[in-house]
Amino acid sequence: MRKIVASMLMAMDGVVENHHLWTVQFRSEESQKYKFDELFASDALLLGRITYQGLAAAWPGATGAYGERINSMPKYVPTTTLQEAEWNATLIKDNVVEEVTRLKQESGQDILIFGSVELIHSLMQEDLIDEYRLMVFPIVVGNGKRLFHGESQQKEFKLVQSQTFGSGVVVLTYEPNRK
Repeated sequence: MRKIVASMLMAMDGVVENHHLWTVQFRSEESQKYKFDELFASDALLLGRITYQGLAAAWPGATGAYGERINSMPKYVPTTTLQEAEWNATLIKDNVVEEVTRLKQESGQDILIFGSVELIHSLMQEDLIDEYRLMVFPIVVGNGKRLFHGESQQKEFKLVQSQTFGSGVVVLTYEPNRK
């Protein structure tokens, strides 16, 4: 059975929005290798519509091992607004919970979620996310979307791994505490 892995870049105050504005100064070989290894441990992407559209506009021309990998991977996009998909994507128009559950039951590697805060919120409510990888950057942004907000239900997690980079970035890996 495959795992659904939510991978987020997050400021210390929980902001996950517009990370391209506040992560650049912390980029390092360590963090780039981590993201490279993370992508190659997965064989599909599950993306919210906004994240999908942003990535689909930026990545198709990318070269190199990372670019080739992300371009060749199947992408699944739950949406009620898009009518057609490109960039090796399949739209999930109905029964998102059933479709994600079906994808989890297929054989293969992890299914990775980049960004896609609203998608993560909805999958979290259905307990479909198996692992949260929070790459926490040593900066307070102040304003922006947060991964966990006032509408989130209380959930308990267990820390399964932590990794610290020389730049001060910390990756905290949590699994839901399914008692």
